[in-house]
Amino acid sequence: MLACCPSSTPMDYKASLSADTGTPLTDPSSYRRLIGRLIYLTNTRPDIAHAVQHLSQFVSQPTSSHQQVVFRILRYLKQAPGQGIFLAADSSLQLKAFSDSDWAGCTDTRRSVTGFSIYIGHSLISWRSKKQPTVSRSSSEAEYRALASTACEIQWLTYLLEDFRISFTRPALLYCDNQSALQIASNQVFHERTKHIEIDCHLVREKVTNALLKLLPVSSSFQLADIYTKALSPSRFKELCSKLGMSNIYSQLEGGS
Repeated sequence: MLACCPSSTPMDYKASLSADTGTPLTDPSSYRRLIGRLIYLTNTRPDIAHAVQHLSQFVSQPTSSHQQVVFRILRYLKQAPGQGIFLAADSSLQLKAFSDSDWAGCTDTRRSVTGFSIYIGHSLISWRSKKQPTVSRSSSEAEYRALASTACEIQWLTYLLEDFRISFTRPALLYCDNQSALQIASNQVFHERTKHIEIDCHLVREKVTNALLKLLPVSSSFQLADIYTKALSPSRFKELCSKLGMSNIYSQLEGGS
């Protein structure tokens, strides 16, 4: 891989992977080791979180197609080995989060993918790309499940800040680009169409009532959690990496060479 051609994105946004894509690997151990190391790397590289999450679903029976995408992630990492999260020293202590989902994004199970970014001021401190545990019957349901997961993470972060005796601005701002999900959160009456997500409804509404959260709309073009739910085009991917606050520590050296 040292002589490989670098890639601008970890996954091809036109590619469609499933459990049956490609031929089974005769020795899947190398694939599993790579996935394990990449999962560890996502602790500091949110830009590969979705790709690694997607490929980790195939560790039981990986194929040649899955392996090629893993190699593409390595080619992407080679393109910017010094890429990382920039933490601002003078940002405000306001928690801000973006929640998103890709409805029925998994072609094998039709489960949706949850993605979120949480910031303190302008600094990214928490993120997730994870397949939801159950099938959602609508995009609104998938978005609301993502909202509930994000709300739980925000609650944990507030406990952490309180334990550290750090004063922060309340409420936390939670942005969502699905109007139906926002309307469910503001509707005090449950009905048959929302009964199957009633627990999530109560959870999010309780956080809003207790002034822990404030739900706000955001347009899809400004949805920063989009990078955790699906593979993106190179231009969109680069744009979101910049908005996540990621920077390359070697960029100045490369520019001066």
